[in-house]
Formats: sequence, structure tokens, C-alpha cells
Amino acid sequence: MSFLYQLFLHQPARTFGALSLALMTSTTTLAASTPTPPVAAKQPWQETRHGEVVTDDYHWLREKTNPKVIAYLKAENAYSQAMTKNLAPLSKTLYGEMKGRMKETDLSVPTRRGNFYYYSRTEAGQQYPIICRRHAAADFSYDAKAKEEILLDENQLAHGKEFFEVESFSVSPDDRYLAYSTDTTGYRQYQLHIKDLSSGQLLADSVERVTSLAWAADSQTLFVVQEDATTKRSDLLLRLKLGSQPVEVYREAVEQFNIGVGNSSDRQFIELDAQSTDTTEVSLLPADQPQGSFRSVLGRTTGHRYGVDHRNGELFILTNKDAKNFRLVRAPLATPDEAHWQEVIPHDPKVLLEHFELFRDFLVVSEKADAQERSRIYNFADHSWKTVQFDEPVYTSHAGGTPEFTSTKYRLMYQSPVTPPTVFDVDMASGKREVLKQQEVPGYDPSLYEAKRLWATARDGVKVPLWTVAKKGIKLDGSAPCCCTPTAPTAFRPKPRSPTAESVCLIAAWCLPKHISAAATTWVNIGMTMAC
Repeated sequence: MSFLYQLFLHQPARTFGALSLALMTSTTTLAASTPTPPVAAKQPWQETRHGEVVTDDYHWLREKTNPKVIAYLKAENAYSQAMTKNLAPLSKTLYGEMKGRMKETDLSVPTRRGNFYYYSRTEAGQQYPIICRRHAAADFSYDAKAKEEILLDENQLAHGKEFFEVESFSVSPDDRYLAYSTDTTGYRQYQLHIKDLSSGQLLADSVERVTSLAWAADSQTLFVVQEDATTKRSDLLLRLKLGSQPVEVYREAVEQFNIGVGNSSDRQFIELDAQSTDTTEVSLLPADQPQGSFRSVLGRTTGHRYGVDHRNGELFILTNKDAKNFRLVRAPLATPDEAHWQEVIPHDPKVLLEHFELFRDFLVVSEKADAQERSRIYNFADHSWKTVQFDEPVYTSHAGGTPEFTSTKYRLMYQSPVTPPTVFDVDMASGKREVLKQQEVPGYDPSLYEAKRLWATARDGVKVPLWTVAKKGIKLDGSAPCCCTPTAPTAFRPKPRSPTAESVCLIAAWCLPKHISAAATTWVNIGMTMAC
């Protein structure tokens, strides 16, 4: 789902003004000739779960290939089209305006991993990105003159398909093979594909319903997690030797747990994570011993959530043991139990420790304090800490992906109610920021707007964070119209992954200014400042 479509889909109430007026007009016009909505038939169905009888008269609607289900969905679509017919001109106008503020031909910031820089580019008129790489220069800097190698042209892969999505994407340690997964059903069931980048040919090896994967050091062995076809629970770990059939390595028997597989930052270990709502277990396998057995780091204790990474024979452990907001400890690889823990970052009841990333010479932690995200960098050489500084009072920032373990620069994604999405590289030794790219938004002038961060005191005395964004000169004295948007407290995230999943956004300035300006001159967000 694209960023703009996600916003438009989940924030219909924010397109006030003309859209609200059109909705009211449409409702009045159609009142006298409203079509009859389709009604799904009831078909008795029962199932016993944990001794309780569950009744669902609409269970039959799960049968996606059932002609009756398809007919019912078509009737629903026809009803929706009839009810919103009068909105078609406005819909076309909004779509044109949103599209006009997007740069269709664009290039992402190249990211180094090993001997190559990886990036994606988009072309006008195409719906999907083209994923590419270029060989790094001798000093590992980016060489724009190096030959471009197209790894995946998603437009070609999606041709003739009603739905297409790429999920997992991982290049083998020797840079020869690309493992990726695709879904062509819309049901988030991903099929594994392996491409030989030296020949451009797909291998015969494939696994269905793959949810995560990790390469072993030999570039011939791939660990993949497969989900159950019915429950969609990720519960089976397979080892796939190229040219052979996959072999079961581990099956998670406890229904409350899902598993995932990945690599440690230094790529020395394969990590197997088992997670439930409140409990975690991490097991490790040396990446150069793919036929070996996984070893649990701290076992599985109800209520204990932890994450692990490796550097120079030590494990760094993010744990909630005696730490509601988490703390970071380190321990020898051979003896990672609590008796050997050394405190790196102690628990702070006022600071949520969300995530950490390890590099050869540095440690980066992502924290939240006073409802504001921040990144801090630790230098192993001089034992110093630096906090990445930003100039605006309201913003969201998160890891942008720095897969190279030897890197001395840290990639950050940044955005504010005024500033469009921006990509920074932070020099981890000095803390200096470098802007690599800022999203171009045709017709938008950020100098016309300003954002402020305020606090409101609730009836129980608790201070609630909020931010406002408005055109410069607007007085916050109650005299100007205002759009007030609450934010759910569930905006907390345990581990940031996607670069645009939880961004603070100014739709009024970037997407729909003509239509919103008629209804609101001030935008107020109440609650967490990290989401819309």
C-alpha cells in the first residue's frame, strides 16, 4: 500500500471541507432513490474451541473461490458505486491533486552492504519499483559510473497479475544469489524464489508461505520460516540447501508463539526468535555451521521479553528483566546468563529503550523520552555517548537501514509536520548530520508553516503531549478553526522496521491543501507525537 493511499484510506475524516460538503449533498440527493443494500445469507456453522462452542453464520464467506461469495462481493461493490456515484467528480479531482504532488520518476538513496550499493528507482507510468545495485568503488564509496545491475523489475514480475507484492529480499553473502518472496493473491502468502544474479535465471528451489529467511555463511544454505496454511501462524523452520528439498529444523508447538529467523548484525550467527505477546526466546546457530543445532540464549520465561545481537564474542541483550522500559546489558557469548550481565544502559522509568543496532565500532540505541523519539550513539573506542540533534520541536525519526557492519555512518529517516520525508546519514564519530535526500513535493512551501509542541494537563493531572501545525501568523487563542485529531496510545512500537509506517504527516500541506484550507487553518494532534 502506498504512503498516500494509506493516509487517504485510514484518514477519511481529514478531507473535511469540500469532501464533507459533497458527502452531505450526495446523501440528500440519494435519499429518495437509495438502492437496497445486499444482505449476506446465513448458513449455520459451529466449532468447538477449548470446550466452548463457537457459532458463525457467516463462516461461508471465507470461501474465496465460492461462486456465491464472489457474487455477494460483486453486489457489495455495485452498491458502493451506486451510493458514491455523486462523489466521482470530487474523487477524480482529489486523485489528480495527490498525483500531481508526487514525483513519479525518482531514485532512492543507495545503501551499501558488502561490495555493492543497493537502491530502487521508479519510472513515470509504472506502478512498481525497479530494484538495482552498483559495485562499490575501491574505497567502498558509491560509484555512480559503475554499471547498473537490475535485480528485480517488479513491473515485469507484476505484469498480467491482479495483485503483486515483494516481501522478503536478501542477497547471499557471496553476492551471487537473491532470495525474495512474492504474493500474488493479496492474502499475504509469500512464495520463495531464488535468483542466480550471475546468470539472471531463477533456480528451481522454492518454498510456499514464507514469512522470514536468513542465509548461512556458505551462500548455499537458506533458513526459512513457513506459516501454517490455515492459521497463518509462523511455526515451522526449514533448512534449504540449494538444489535439495527443504528439511524441517524446528517446529514451534506452543500456539501462542510465532517464530522468525534472521542474521546477527555481524552475520556470524543465525538468530531464531520465538515470540508471544509477553514472552521471547532467542536461539543462535553459528552461520558457518548450517548443519548444527540452535542453542537457546536465555531460555523461555513467561513475561521475559528480550532481543540479542553479537559483537566480538559478546552478546548485547535488550531485556525487560526488572525493567519495565527495558535496559541493555552485555555478557560473554559462552555464558550469557544473568549472573554474567554487565550493565550498558540501566533502566530509566522515564525513558523507553525501544531498539539497538550494533556495528564494529559503534552502538546506536533508539529511545523515547517525553513522547519524543531520539537516537544516541556510543563509541566503543572512547566510551563516549552522543545524541543526534534535530532543529525542529516536533518530528519523528527512525532507523533507515544500515546493513553494513563496518559502517561509520548511520542512516536515519526523518519527517515532521512541516518537513517532508528526509534521509540523513549521521557520522557516528562526530554526530554530524548530512542530508542525502528530501522528498520533493511540487507546489509545497514549508516556509509558510510552523509546528509547535505543547502539553495539556488532563483532569487527573497527567500531562498529555500535543503538537500543532498551522500557517505562520495563526494565533493559537481559539479564534481560528481547528482540526483536532487524537492519537491512540498503541502507537508504541517494539522494533522499527518499515521507513514510513509511523510518520507524522501534514496532509493539509502536502496532499489536499485546496480542500482542507476551507475548513481548518490549524491542525492539532493530541497524544503521541509520532503518528497521525
